[in-house]
Formats: sequence, C-alpha cells, structure tokens
Amino acid sequence: MRLDPLAGRRILVGISGSIAAVKLPLVVSALAKRGAQVRCVITPSAAQLVSPVALASLSRERCYLDADQWSHTAPRPLHVELAEWAELVLLAPLSATTLGRWVHGLGDTLLASTLLATEAPVLAAAAMNTAMWSAPGVRANWEQVQRFERVLPLGPAEGLLACDRQGSGRMAEPELLLLALESLASWGWQRDWQGRRLLVSAGPTREWLDPARCISNPSTGRMGVLLAQAARLRGAEVDLVHGALQVAPAWLEGLTLHPIDTGAELKQALERLQPRAHAIAMAAAVADHRPARTLSHKPSKAELEAVMAGPWAPVPDLLMELVSRRSAGQRILGFAAQSGDVLPQAQAKFARKGCDLLFANPIDQTGAGFGSFTNQGWLLGPGAAVERLESMGKLTLAHRLITALGASS
Repeated sequence: MRLDPLAGRRILVGISGSIAAVKLPLVVSALAKRGAQVRCVITPSAAQLVSPVALASLSRERCYLDADQWSHTAPRPLHVELAEWAELVLLAPLSATTLGRWVHGLGDTLLASTLLATEAPVLAAAAMNTAMWSAPGVRANWEQVQRFERVLPLGPAEGLLACDRQGSGRMAEPELLLLALESLASWGWQRDWQGRRLLVSAGPTREWLDPARCISNPSTGRMGVLLAQAARLRGAEVDLVHGALQVAPAWLEGLTLHPIDTGAELKQALERLQPRAHAIAMAAAVADHRPARTLSHKPSKAELEAVMAGPWAPVPDLLMELVSRRSAGQRILGFAAQSGDVLPQAQAKFARKGCDLLFANPIDQTGAGFGSFTNQGWLLGPGAAVERLESMGKLTLAHRLITALGASS
C-alpha cells in the first residue's frame, strides 16, 4: 500500500484571481517534495498576484497561461491534453468569476475549458470577499458545484481577509488543502456522511497534582483530528472534544471545537454532546487515575511525595458510560492503545466495553504509537469479527474507520 497517497500522482493545480493565490506556491512546493507530478494553470488575474515563473520553478514543470492555449504546432488542444493528463485537480483559490464560468459551462479561458474537459476528481477551495461570498448568485453557483460528480467542495473559513474585513471568505490554509487533497486521493469525493453528526474525542487528558505538575500521556491528538476531518470531508457535521493538541491549526478548520483539560471536563462535554450525535469515535487518551487530593500551590519535594504516595481515585470509564446511555442506532467506536500481545487484550476490552467497534493499536512498535504519522492494528466488530489493518497513513486509516463506523449508523 502506498503510504503517501499523493506520491507519484499527476496533479493539476488551477489558480484563479483571488489574493489567496499568493499561498499556492507553498502548496505546489509541498506537493513536489512529496513526489507528486505537478502542473499549474493560472488565469490572467492570478498571474498578477503570483509569479508563473515561481510556480514553474517550484513544480519543475511549465506553468500554463491563457496565451498557451492555442498553437499551430500543437496536434491537440492544450486544455484537452491537460484535462486528460491530470489524475487529480486542485482548484485553489476558486474565485467568484471562475466559479461562475465553471457552473455555467463557459470555456473562455484555459483554466475554464480545462475544468469542463477533465474527468478527474476536483478539490475546489473557494476564496473571496465576505460580501461576494454572500451574494445570491455566488451562493447559487456554489450550491450547484456541490452537486457536481467528482468534486470535493471546500468552503472558505472565517477570519481576517485581505480587504481587512472579518468574516467568511478566507481560503483554507495550505496544510488543510494538502490534507483534503490527500483525502480525495485516498477516499474520493463521495459525501456519504451528509446529514449526519459525528462526535469525536481526541488528544490527552491531564490530571493535576499541583499548579505545576500533572499526570498525562504523549498523545498528540492526530488520529482523532484526522477522524474528524475525514468525516467532515465526507459531509458530516463534527463536534471535536479535545485536550492539548499537537497538530497544524489548519487541520481544525470546519470542525466545532470543544476544548477540555481533565477527565472530568471530558465527561461533562460528552454528556452534553452525545444526544445529538449519530455516531461517536472515542479516540482521546484518557488518564486512568487522578490524585484524590490536588494541591493549590507548588509543593516542596516532601509534600509532592506525600501526594504521590497518597490515595488515588479512578477516572470514570467514559467509553462504557457512552455505551450505557446511547440512543437507538447510535454507533460507537472505541480505541485501545496497547503494548505486548495486543489482540487478546483488545478482545477482552471489546467484550467488556460493549461498543460497536474497537480499534486496537500497538504503542510499542515503530510507526504505530503516540505521535506517529502512520498506524496499524486490529479492528474488532460484531460477531467476534477481527480485521488486521496493516501500516498506513493515519488519514487513510481514519477513512477506513469512518467507513466502518458509518456502515449502519
């Protein structure tokens, strides 16, 4: 299995006239470094904002302009050649003008005609002024694009725009564009979670000994965040309850965030959010115990030793609580981070917890523990079913788990 779904892929990057175009050289460079073959098509307006020479240099390929579309030396139309060459298309930024051309079937630029001719999957990332984004014609066009086959639409985020306005219209950040493009390459454009809501917990909890020290774990939250984004890119509304995360901030765009710190705070958030969820993925790494006594000041060494030696209270089993109060049809995926002989431990935990699915991964193997970019393990399901999942990128794994979780939710 290809660990990086973008390596070796032929990716056409279409850049239209929005100030967000200045971010695309970062994306093109990242794609080339990951081993993708990259070609760029740029509109005349975009060429005033970002250098075609820079794009050609970063992609190691020629950057195509409108003036290149027709040539008496070319045996076939350039827009057809590019459309057939591409395995994936990244359309970013997608301006109001290019959006209108695409929706209404106008092919009066090289980029517009290439979009009409391609049968490759397209990741379309809109970007424009807030008022333009809210205009009825633009909204109607965007709604139409979301019904196109082979298109993964990525609406703009809230933020400070280049026009100094605070609002919706900011293009997704480069890190999210790359993640969404990887999702398109590994899963596709299907939005099979449309109309459903997923509740995901991610990251570590912390149980405080005093204001300076806590009991925690090295979880980065990457697996949980990627589960959330995989579902979101497939159409879900996602609530992400999370501890301290170590992921790119752009990966949190489009998710409804509920930050927590301790196991008690996580418990409260889950109780509040569970009733509206169609499915739940409990990926947070929750501390098993907390000190029965927490100091309000930083103690001396002797005081700290007394706290450590004193009584400890168990943190409630949050997964079992979720199972005990779930509504009819609500599916729950649990996680088990294990060492040693993983499968028997996971099977015992699965029988005890009562969740629908359990993914168990070895944390004592390279490339499968906390903070890794890949993962592997066993997926346990109804009827004692066990599926061995070999090492793969965590986003690819996230899609596998989201598919299993959504099978009958």
